[in-house]
Order: sequence, then structure tokens, then C-alpha cells
Amino acid sequence: PLQWDTLGRQFVEYEQMAPFLHPEEQQRRLLDFLPLFLKAWEQSAGVIIFPNIQLLAGEVSKLLTKEIKRKLNGKPAEEARLALEQLLQQKGEAKDGHLLLKSVYLLSQTDLRTVCNIIGSGLPAALMQCLYLFFTFPLKKTSDDGEPSEDDTETQEMLVKIMLNMYREEQGVEELLAADKLQSLIIATASLWDQCSHSWKVPTGRVLRTISKAQTKNSIVYLQAVDCIKIAIQNLFKLGDAIPPCDVCEAASIVLCFVKDSYPVSSALLTEFENNDGYKLLLKILLRCEGLQENEGDPYLDEILDMLTCLTTCGKTELKVSGNIIHPQLPHFDFEQPRSSGMTVKNLQAFQVLQSIFLKSNDQHLCGRVLEAIGTIWAWDRVNFFLLEWTLQPINQFTDIIYFKPHPVQVQFFRLVESIVLDLSYIPHEILKKVQYLIKENVVPFCTLTALRCLLSMTEKDPLFSDIFRDSGLLGLLLALLRKQAKILRKSAGTHAPGLEEGTEKELNAVMLKMVAALTVSSVRNTVVLKDYGMVPYIKIFLDDECYRSATLSILEQLSVINYEEYMSIIIGALCSSTQGELQLKLDLLKSLLRILESPKSHSAFRTCSGFNGLLSLLSDMEGALQDPPSGLWAAVGQNSVLELVFYTLQGITAALHLDPVNSSFFQRNGLFEKMAEDLGSLGCFCTQGGGQISLSLEKTRTFGELLDAAFCSSEPFPTWLKNCIQILSFLDHMVKGTLHLENYFKETKPEMGEASREDQEGPRAQEELQNYDYKSYVSSSCRWEIGDCAIVQPGAVCVMVRLLPKLYREGHSQLSQEIQCAVVHHIQSLVKSEKSRQVMCESGLLSTIITSCQDAFRNQNHPLHLPLTRVFEKLASQAIEPDVLR
Repeated sequence: PLQWDTLGRQFVEYEQMAPFLHPEEQQRRLLDFLPLFLKAWEQSAGVIIFPNIQLLAGEVSKLLTKEIKRKLNGKPAEEARLALEQLLQQKGEAKDGHLLLKSVYLLSQTDLRTVCNIIGSGLPAALMQCLYLFFTFPLKKTSDDGEPSEDDTETQEMLVKIMLNMYREEQGVEELLAADKLQSLIIATASLWDQCSHSWKVPTGRVLRTISKAQTKNSIVYLQAVDCIKIAIQNLFKLGDAIPPCDVCEAASIVLCFVKDSYPVSSALLTEFENNDGYKLLLKILLRCEGLQENEGDPYLDEILDMLTCLTTCGKTELKVSGNIIHPQLPHFDFEQPRSSGMTVKNLQAFQVLQSIFLKSNDQHLCGRVLEAIGTIWAWDRVNFFLLEWTLQPINQFTDIIYFKPHPVQVQFFRLVESIVLDLSYIPHEILKKVQYLIKENVVPFCTLTALRCLLSMTEKDPLFSDIFRDSGLLGLLLALLRKQAKILRKSAGTHAPGLEEGTEKELNAVMLKMVAALTVSSVRNTVVLKDYGMVPYIKIFLDDECYRSATLSILEQLSVINYEEYMSIIIGALCSSTQGELQLKLDLLKSLLRILESPKSHSAFRTCSGFNGLLSLLSDMEGALQDPPSGLWAAVGQNSVLELVFYTLQGITAALHLDPVNSSFFQRNGLFEKMAEDLGSLGCFCTQGGGQISLSLEKTRTFGELLDAAFCSSEPFPTWLKNCIQILSFLDHMVKGTLHLENYFKETKPEMGEASREDQEGPRAQEELQNYDYKSYVSSSCRWEIGDCAIVQPGAVCVMVRLLPKLYREGHSQLSQEIQCAVVHHIQSLVKSEKSRQVMCESGLLSTIITSCQDAFRNQNHPLHLPLTRVFEKLASQAIEPDVLR
């Protein structure tokens, strides 16, 4: 601060004496003062505390302007260019010009009042003349590597920064009008771009863009009066064929800036641009940019496209929407042209350039940017879609040629079509007809696939599309195509031809199935159409391929709405015919079956289509699957996957029995509980020899819930076979209660299109590590049995548990075997606490079966199970339903 105070006093003294000094002495004193000013600025970290800063700025700027004019006076252009260089550079003994330049540079970065004083000095016109000379006459002196020297670069940066600070103010632009160099420089950029100074191209562009943004009415009148835009367009037409397209874009973008930025003030320059084939020029330039390497010229190309997009809203007259809305439309669609937002399309000429680019070019970047521009215009005001589509019909026309475009452009285009429905809530029926025709012709499979995905997304948005696409014939078309593909699949079954059903064609089949599934969801009428077309035998062919399966099952599930028997016949048949290795197929079929069995109306069809026997046959086919270690084909399948299949099989049986006395009676009357016990016992984890005579006394006893916790939620070592047994007993536990079909222990894993099946990707080790089983839910859910009274819903499941009791014993693990046996019996004992549960058990007629299963335990008083089993039957005896059996 002290230093600034001293400088302040010195400058006041200079001001007081200046009127009495000779001009040369006045200039010398000011130049002697400036080094002190710059030193103070450097020592105060760029902070200027100077009370008379505006006066200083004015004095320094006037002196710099005077020196520039003196150097330029009467000299030819090239000589003047060299003189300027010598004046402003930091070389030699005479550094006054550089000192003045640096001082003005610092002062121009302070405040607006200071900048206005600089502008008032006449410096704007002087520096514009300097810029014109620097741009039009290339530097001859450069550093050894051909680039401008460090001093030249510093000088350039200061000059440009001063100009940017002055020309961003309207006052600065007005000051330029006294000279003719502004229009000369604009025209020079349009005619001498290939001959100008390379190092001054970018700085000149920055300065002119800054001037463009600060245009005034007077500056526009000035440019119009000298035909600046007209001459620039004429020059660009000539230049366009002579230099690379990226250079033309850079030059043209500067001219277009003046046209676009002037419009809010006056439409004069836009009118001049339009009257002199400006749009024709832009189309020519942009089409020349086809095939540019990535990022080559992109900034200026993109700038032109952005400005062209903005010009679509520049016009005097509001366009009126007068098209006819074709019905049906979405319920929430409401077409009323709102009051203008100021961003509606008024300039169709500008938009036609964008439209013509897309129609004439197949360049990925150009076409993509046009689609982006259209999306932007729609986003400005939703009415713009209607204004354009009911006049120029861009999307309608683009649909006819979209299959010629690169794949990324096709994807982008159909997303834009999709947005008409998703964002504008409008159904463009005419466009959708053309998209449907594309699908029918299938000229380019990738385009067909992308188009179909677009329609699928719409169909999933609103059920109205189920009716629209049925009435338009799309559903019938898809069914015909799928029939053809199903026949190909059937003929190629069991064979593998290279390239068959690969890539895009396979994805197309998958999306066609998804589309049919979407069209039949909640549409009985469409499902009837599918059935009337005789498609059911063909649809089920797609079940074998995992990438088609989800959609195929969805279609078949819709079929169940009109014919449960046909659905059950297909699913049960597919389950029974599946091979041992088709584990994922079985799981997917069972999950589908569970969804349908949620409806009680399906239970009768399940029974009559041999559903119970079909599911039990799955258990029979898994004989030895849970052996430890696994052998044969099961060695390639993780035991966790086997348990998952057991779980969903038992879930299916439970769902079919739930609250269905006819099915329950059928299952028990035909001895299917006994068969279930036999099949579960042969899985490999249960001992086939039984428990034998055991007189060992247990040192510790834990409840069933505590054993579950120890097996799965603690570090206590449990043999694998015993863990598997406990899991199966837990399944049966929930089956007893009648809730197994409501449980979800396993995480969903749905393979996507293009992924290999899980069995192909993962060996047994990976399967073991997969651990889809939700152990915490499993334990907490099962432990709830230990608390309170739980009604028995399926007494046959108790019978199965009791039949498996003797098979829980293994010689090598006698202590643990007996403990789990006792825990299960005590668990059963807790189930029959309530009178209702005891009555259900006795009425089931299964007591004799249970007693027969545990003869050894009843006859041998030293058997660990003797006492708990006896207590179970003492409770049941109170019902006196089967007194002979109990005796």
C-alpha cells in the first residue's frame, strides 16, 4: 500500500505538470512512470490499488494508439506489418511499445470504467488495423522449429486479450465503425484463409466472435451497407473447392456467427445471407465434410450445425400447425398449440439444410448431428415436432432411407422415433406404418432389429399399442416370420451348422418373440389370434434355446389364460422330455409353472395333465445327484444347482396342492407322498442303509433351528451331505405349513441374449461358489417353526420327513446324526401341539405309514428317537381317530 501511495502522488504531480510540458517531455515522463507501475503490480501479486487508474489508462492507451498510427503512417502493408512487430516486441533497446502494450493489457483487466477509458482513446480501431495486418500477412520470422517465438506468443496473447476486453462492450464495437477494417477482416477470413498467417487464425476467430456477440444496430447497418455478408458468401463459394473442408468450416463459422448473433437486434444480415444463397453455401460446405477423420474439423463443423439449428427459430412469422391428428392416441395426449415460447420453428429454409444433409449423406457424424439437432428442436417446444412433420415431413422421409445409414445412426434414429411416443405422448401412425414396412422387407437385418426394438419399447409403454399393432397387421407378420424360423430350428435340431442362427438373425428372432409376448400380455384377443394362426406348436420349439426362452414362456403363459390344459401339456411335456444336463431349462419351466399355479383355476389342468407325476419324475431323474463327491454327469453340475431344482420342484407340488382338496386327495390316494420320500431319499445325501439299532446316549441336544444356524451361519464344520439333508428337510418343513410355494430362497439369474448358458460357463467349482441360496432367510424362516403354534396344512409332508428320519444316520457321524434325528422329531412334536394340527394328522390316515417308517425306534426303548416319537403319538392319541393303529 505504501508503494501504491507513492506512485499515486507521483502520478498526481505528473498530471499537474503535464499541461506545461512539451509533448515529447510529457511522453518521456509517462514512459518513465510505467516501469514503476509494473514493478508495484508484480510485487503486490497483481492487485492494483491506484486511485487515478482511469486517468492512467486513458493516457497510456492514447500514447499506444499514437505510436501505432505513427508506425503505420504512409507505409505499404508488409512494411507496416514489420514496423508493428518491431514496435510491440520485447527486443532491442527500444522497448517503449512493449511497455505500453503490457501496461494497457494489465489495465484492461481491472474494471469496466477503466476499459471504457481505454476504448475512448481510439485504441479499438488502431488494434483492429493491427489484427488485419497480422492476419493477412504471415510472419516471416519464427523460431527454429517453425513456430512463433516465445516473445511473439506473449505479444500476441496480450494484444488479443486487450481486444477481447474492449470488443465485448458495445462501445468498443461502435468505435470500430470509424475505420473500415472490421468488414475488411471479415471478408479476408472468407477469402484468404489458405494464405493468411497460420498462428493468427485462432486469435482472429476469437476476436471476431467476441465482436459478433456485441453487435449493435449501427454496426449491423455498417456491415450491411458495405455488403459484407454478400461478399463473404461469394468468396466462400470460391474458397470452398480450393481448401480442405475443415478449413472452410472454420472460415464459414466466423461469417455465420455475425448472421446468427445479429438477429436479436436486426434481421438485416440474415436477410442478406438468405438472399445470397447462404443456405446453399452451408449445404455445400457441410456435404464436403463427409468422410472426415474423427475429430478433424469437428469443433467448427459442430459450431456451424449448432448455429444452423438456432437459425430455425429465426423468422418474423409464426408457423401454424394445421395437420390432422390420426386416432387412436394415448389417453393423456392433448394437442393444443400453446402460446409461442419464442423457440418455435419459424425458418424452414434453415431446417431444410439439416434435412438435406441427412437425405444426401451417409456420413455417421453428419447424420448423427442432424438427428441431435432435431431432438434439440423438439425439446425447445413440443409443437416443433408437428410444425416440421406436417410441413417438411423429415422423420417420415428419413424412415424410407434409414437402412442405408451406418448402424449407430440407425440406432439413434429409432431412439428419436421412440421419443415421439415416450416424450411427446403422441402416436405417429404414418411413421409407424413405414417402420412396419421396413420390418416386413427386412432389407438390412440390423435395421429391422433396431426398428423392432423401437416398436417393442412403445408396446411396453401402453397396452393401446397391442390393438394398434394387431390392426396394422404387425402381429400377423411377426407370427408368419416366427413360424418360418421355427421350421428352420426344427429341421436343424441336433445339428450345428457354422453361422446358423448366429448374430443379428438370432437377436432378431429373440426380439420378435419379445414383441409377440408384449402384444399378448393382457390381451386375450391377441392371444386368440396367435392360437387361431396355429402358432402354439411352433412357439414351443423356441423353448430349447435359452436366449428365446423367457419370451416364449411369457407367450405360453398368456395362452394359459384361454386354455390351461394346453399350457400344462406343453410345460409338463417339456419337463419330462428334458435331459439330465438341461438344468436351466427345467428351472425356467418350473418358475413359469409356479406363476400359473398362482391361479386356483389351473390346478385341475395340472392334475389331469399328469403334473404331479411329471414333477416327481424330475426327482427320480436326480438319483445320486447329491452324492459327496458327485459322480457322472452330476460332477459337472454344482450341488447348489441341484438343490435349486429340488426346491422349485417341491414348490410346484406345494402350489398345486395349496387349498385344493381334490389335488390333495389325489396325491395321497395314489401314494405320491411315499414316492416323494423314496425319490428324495435316493438323491445321494441321505443314507440308503437306514439307522439300525442305536443305543448311544447324546451328550448335547440342539433344536432344529439351532442346528440350521450352526450349519449355515457359523464356522462349525458340517459335512456336505448333512447340509444338503438339512436344506431338504427345511423345504419339507415349509411344505408342511403350505407356504413353500411362497418362499424365495434362490436369487434370480436370467441370462441375457448373447450369453452362454450357465452350465457351459461354469464348472462344478464355480457352481459351488455361486451360492444362490439365501441362507439367512432360510434359517430365520425355518426357525419361526420353533416359536408358537403352526398349523399343519400338508400332513403328507410330515410323513415324508418321518420316512427320511432313519436315513439321516451315518456310521462316521453317529453323534451328529442322532442329534439331527432327535431335533427333527422334537420339531415334529412341536408341530402337533395344537389340536387343529393333531386333527389334520389323524384325519389324513397317514399314521400307520409313519409308524411303519419308524418301527425300530418304537420297539427299542434305548433308541434316541423312542421317547420323542412316543410323545408325538401320545398327543395324537387324544384325537382317537385311529385307535387300532395307535394300539
